[in-house]
Amino acid sequence: MSSPGSHANTDLPAVDERLVAPESGYEIDDGKLVYVPPSDEPHGVGQGGLGALLVAHRAPDRSVALDMLTRTAVDSDFAPDASVYPSERDPRTGGRQLEELAFEILATERLGHAGDKAAKLIHRGVRRVFAIDVARLRAFEWSRELGTWGMLAPDSRIEDPALAVPLPVAALVDAAKVDDATVQAYRAKRHPEFLAEREEGRTEGRADGMIVAVTAILAARELPVRDDQRVRIAAERDPARLERWVTRAATCTSVTELLAD
Repeated sequence: MSSPGSHANTDLPAVDERLVAPESGYEIDDGKLVYVPPSDEPHGVGQGGLGALLVAHRAPDRSVALDMLTRTAVDSDFAPDASVYPSERDPRTGGRQLEELAFEILATERLGHAGDKAAKLIHRGVRRVFAIDVARLRAFEWSRELGTWGMLAPDSRIEDPALAVPLPVAALVDAAKVDDATVQAYRAKRHPEFLAEREEGRTEGRADGMIVAVTAILAARELPVRDDQRVRIAAERDPARLERWVTRAATCTSVTELLAD
């Protein structure tokens, strides 16, 4: 299993040493200045969903970026649509580390052109490069050995040290599945919000069970319960008070006595 930066080509300029000004809308490819136009809707929607997926699935010590320039060669400086890279700064340069995973969205871009960029990213040291064809609902991974794209099975998952949770290919190509995959990833990572939700559910379940017990005991003893008292019992959520009521329900002479604290 590769460690962060283990594939990096250290003979090249630092990954964040610029040939073009960031935010300028240009890239440098083989020494040629290339204008990168704003995204159309399919590309923009796909990139937004991809970013959400990567943030949800990334390992705790990894960061996610969109359209971040990477110096791939002496004469090339361009930005993958999305990247996953180590959060820790590069101890050699003090700048950011090279991305481990890079993703390209194919809307109007040809797969062959994306392949040219993938080969340069791999040569730079990026461990894995993927292409997502949002029009045909397909995803590809660049093969370092074959020098070409290989299609990923629609029901497969991308597993990698940079990801805390395997990333489903189906969610990469289908925007309708992004939300479910994102929620499942946060749940699998035991996000505090989901832990709190689970504990709240358990507390609610215990409370409901004790309310049922109280009302059942009162009914068995044929003690009359007014409507306002029934509402009061059903609304209680304090486990300690409910436990006292369960015990008291067996011996109290009235519901008024039961509810008296």
